[in-house]
Amino acid sequence: MEGRGDRTKAPLSLQDRRRRIDVKAKAAPSWCFWGLYGHSCTQETLREASHLAKANHGARGLDGVTCEASAASGVGAFLAPMPDALGTRTYHPRRLRPKATPKEGGKGIRRLSMPTIRARVVQGALQLILEPLVAADCQPGSYGSRPQRSAHDAVQRVAEAMVQDKPRVLDVEFQAYFAKSQHPLV
Repeated sequence: MEGRGDRTKAPLSLQDRRRRIDVKAKAAPSWCFWGLYGHSCTQETLREASHLAKANHGARGLDGVTCEASAASGVGAFLAPMPDALGTRTYHPRRLRPKATPKEGGKGIRRLSMPTIRARVVQGALQLILEPLVAADCQPGSYGSRPQRSAHDAVQRVAEAMVQDKPRVLDVEFQAYFAKSQHPLV
């Protein structure tokens, strides 16, 4: 007789996990997802988030650690304490490093806040898990800040609509939104 403890279940890969979230979110828009935070704490999700943070070539945070320095000690060593700290909710991000850069055309300065590499990895892990859920709510014709969508894709869609005699295009830009809005983390 087989008991519950005798069953083995292969762990889901990050790709499978994201695909399942995407399929469920599209099939049942009112479904309440539970346990998403736990998925972001897995070693595989954190490893992929670390890879994405390194590929982005971000600047150092307040702790002074660069992507290269974190990789020099080994990705495994860098990520080792993170699942436990996230799982026990003892992880706390460090303060952001302020940085001012000149705006294009010399029209003032842009104030940026640089998170640490570790904070970027945590943010990336959460994004990897939440992205398919949020993307399921987006309209098919929405192209802004969407994965695997570009301005070129939007132009192509407009060209196809024009050929089909659908001349309406909605283009919305929030001019200087981030310069005028309140930021809770800054």
